[in-house]
Amino acid sequence: MSAVATGLDRVAAGDPEALAPIAGRRVGLLAHPASVDRRLRHALDILREVADVRVLFGPEHGWAGTAQDMIASPFLAEDARAVGAREAPRFVSLYGETAAELSPRPEDLQGLDAVIVDLQDVGSRYYTFVWTSALLMRAAAALGVQTVVLDRPNPLGGEVVEGMPQRPGYRSFVGLYDVAVRHGLTLGEVQRLVAAREGLAEDALHVVTMSGWRRSMYFDETGLPWVLPSPNMPTLDTALVYPGGCVLEGTTLSEGRGTTRPFEIWGAPGVEGRALAAIEAPGAALRPLAFEPTFQKHARSTCGGVQVHVTDRAAFRSYAAYLRWVAAAIAQLPEGVFPWRTEVYEYETSRPAIDLLTGGPEYRQLVNARGALDEYLARDEEGARAFDQRRREAFLYG
Repeated sequence: MSAVATGLDRVAAGDPEALAPIAGRRVGLLAHPASVDRRLRHALDILREVADVRVLFGPEHGWAGTAQDMIASPFLAEDARAVGAREAPRFVSLYGETAAELSPRPEDLQGLDAVIVDLQDVGSRYYTFVWTSALLMRAAAALGVQTVVLDRPNPLGGEVVEGMPQRPGYRSFVGLYDVAVRHGLTLGEVQRLVAAREGLAEDALHVVTMSGWRRSMYFDETGLPWVLPSPNMPTLDTALVYPGGCVLEGTTLSEGRGTTRPFEIWGAPGVEGRALAAIEAPGAALRPLAFEPTFQKHARSTCGGVQVHVTDRAAFRSYAAYLRWVAAAIAQLPEGVFPWRTEVYEYETSRPAIDLLTGGPEYRQLVNARGALDEYLARDEEGARAFDQRRREAFLYG
């Protein structure tokens, strides 16, 4: 097992190159519970030793990581106390009731030399931390405030790309810029991509890179401790299935929130797990089961469904597999049961959640028509390959 040092680890070790954009500066910090070094010390404690930390920013799920998905996360006193943040003069939530609250206000950045971003991403387009970082960087650059990213591993590695980018008109907070579903980039690399697209000044972004990380590495090969970055991302196993599993959020099927294995366990009342388990996917096996979510979709109702067991992560392509499985599960639903989520989704009211997640209306239209997915998935793979070439301009590793 290799010893990878994150950007934060390098700061903690006193690496002069890592300290250069931080030491002695007036800074804001965007962080969450997974913002720890390999000794599990939080970024706030480490940065206080070298910089003047003046404001703390919290992403979706809150600074303390207590809020469920799509729940406005005001910065509460309890959040601050959870990581000893009582002395910070300002607390700002970047996930509120409205889309406008996703970006900091000019007064939130007042008096800062830099904003430091230290967030653990999971490598899928829909995971909102990269877009909170992008919006913060955009707002900071407009005021001449530098963004400094303390980079961390992509838990899924940096080689495999899945799922074509969004089509025109389908950007949202689960994909502010056109990237593949499984993008194979670190958070720092995504910000480099965004900065280039925005035409930001060269010094608007500085990435404190990792040492020892290779694109072939999954998270459990880094030697770093896993700290769940959000309430329903408890393990690396969750992250492995998430590029496909998150598609369930756009349906009325339960994605297993309210179970101990979200996104791995999924289904709904009336779904026949044995039939789904017969649909093969390389690198995974489906086990039929019954489960009862404790909250959200179908709470306290018995659901039929499956648990996804990844047997060969190198061979498993989560996104294509879940698109097939979800279509098959929807085909089982009783007559008159509408399969698609209709509630507000990540501040969007005019476009179906499933279209935002898959990047366009084609998948939903095909499933509604009970059409074959082969041609669609072939185009999807082609789009992913094209993005794989484009993303290389942002590479920091390998």
